[in-house]
Amino acid sequence: MSVKVAEIKNILQPHSLASEVAYMWDNLTTQRRTWVSEKEELRNYIFATDTTKTTNAQLPWKNKTTIPKICQIRDNLHANYASALFPNDNWFKWEGYTRDAVTKQKREAIVSYMGNKIRQSGFRSEVYKLLYDFIDYGNAFWDIIFVNETHKDENGDIIQGYRGPKLKRISPYDIVFNPMASSFKESYNIVRTLKTVGELKWELDNMPELGYNKDIIEEVDKYRKTLGAYATEDVSKAVALSVDGFGNFYDYLQSGYIEVLEFEGSINNKDTGEYLQNVLITVVDRSKVIRVVPMPSWMGKTTKGHVQWRMRPDNLYGMGPLDNLVGMQYRIDHLENLKADAMDLAVHPPLAITGNVEEFEWGPSAEIYIGEGGNIQELGRSLQGVMAANNEIAILEQKMEEMAGAPKQAMGIRTQGEKTAYEVQTLEQAASRIFQNKITHFEIECIEDVLNKMFESARRNMDGADLIRVIDNDLGVIQFMEITKTDITASGQLRPIGARHFSAQATVVQNISNFYQSAVGQDPSIRAHISGKAIAKLFEEFLGLERFQLFQENVRIQEDAESQSLIQEVQMQLQEREMTPTEPTLPPEVEAAMRQQGQM
Repeated sequence: MSVKVAEIKNILQPHSLASEVAYMWDNLTTQRRTWVSEKEELRNYIFATDTTKTTNAQLPWKNKTTIPKICQIRDNLHANYASALFPNDNWFKWEGYTRDAVTKQKREAIVSYMGNKIRQSGFRSEVYKLLYDFIDYGNAFWDIIFVNETHKDENGDIIQGYRGPKLKRISPYDIVFNPMASSFKESYNIVRTLKTVGELKWELDNMPELGYNKDIIEEVDKYRKTLGAYATEDVSKAVALSVDGFGNFYDYLQSGYIEVLEFEGSINNKDTGEYLQNVLITVVDRSKVIRVVPMPSWMGKTTKGHVQWRMRPDNLYGMGPLDNLVGMQYRIDHLENLKADAMDLAVHPPLAITGNVEEFEWGPSAEIYIGEGGNIQELGRSLQGVMAANNEIAILEQKMEEMAGAPKQAMGIRTQGEKTAYEVQTLEQAASRIFQNKITHFEIECIEDVLNKMFESARRNMDGADLIRVIDNDLGVIQFMEITKTDITASGQLRPIGARHFSAQATVVQNISNFYQSAVGQDPSIRAHISGKAIAKLFEEFLGLERFQLFQENVRIQEDAESQSLIQEVQMQLQEREMTPTEPTLPPEVEAAMRQQGQM
């Protein structure tokens, strides 16, 4: 071994805890390579503009058209999932567990505070990204961070930006965990990110709460500068390490980026023999540990989360709605290009030339000189199979929508056949059952978890008062409310109600409307026992019209009485005007003549 190699190994002497985390990352990444390759194939089909970018490229067809059915189903699911999650602005509520936690003042403070943070932090945009992961990968991962955004203006004054909890999407490619664990919460996880040396130094100076080891970060920066003097082959000999996204370790060191592996969970420290439980370990360069701290959450658990579209038994990696449609998409593109090639052959068939025929250009009004014994014959093809391919493609497209839980009714397309009102309602409920089940699952496992972890992060990191902007629903005016940590400290949880109540309320409103239109609903003896006030209140609540105050007891009677009183008053004024005698009036020209004569 050369002296240079020994020196480099000494510089890059790894921490045993860092080596253990790096080994776990490599091992779990290797185990899921088949899953990653399947997702890459699906992604190629989603964003394909022709079949040359997909597995259909191996077919010998001249035409390379792709029908983007998978992409259309993906967009359809995303649009409907998003509209179901956020049907209106009041899509979540506070449920208190104690008497103090359910007071109106406490409820309004918590809901107003969280509503303000959700609007300012780009919450919906991040949820939309999670929905795409939910559809594309069958798995969505997220984390909750607390940020304090500030910047300096041209005068050097510090301007306060957003301060509060924030939802952060994690790419499924950048996180690994134990897929055999009973749940994601019970498993450790490792997240990989790339940061510049400057970013790491900025976090060290401006975010002391992270607990980074300053000496280790300075050491990481120092050996980058030191190893720049060594040759590439010396570093490669000394370090048998392949860093994701970079060629060799020397290229990685020269890139200006630092790979950060962040471990959350419990692990055995081989150096000390100590079992570290519920800790956060940050490793850089797969060799140096820059922090080992307890998980910051009050619950002692990870702030990260995971939701699957279709759960697998004994495997936490879920299956997506598009995964088992790839073969059908392959079949559709196969039939489409087979049909196109068949039509090309039928319209422009190959020619069988026998005997003595001079060279010619095949086309309209072409002159062809045929010698003795010569002949030209078209090898025509029937278009009967082309029509059959059209029908098969249509059937496959319909099956794909149904299997993904995205029926055509969700796109506003009515199915064939005459139906009564009750039949339409029954069919729509049955057709959207898979869709409703999946979005309700996402709402419970993801949105509810995110809301409560954001709320926990806000209470844990809040110091002083926070001035938030709220809209008074009764008056429709903008107000500012000062919220303190005490105002939002209560026993309870935030619960999203968008997807679940959206479906349930729509069903109830439709059923009541159908009931009143039926013969039973028109029966006076039955309607006499149904509260009109309760029905009016139900419609106001289910249609989200509370702020307009449409429901007031007997308000229609009062308004009718007021209108009738006004009508009577106007009629009396007209009658008085008709009974009051008035002096006769003369034409203007007569009045002018009489004035000249002194008669007026």
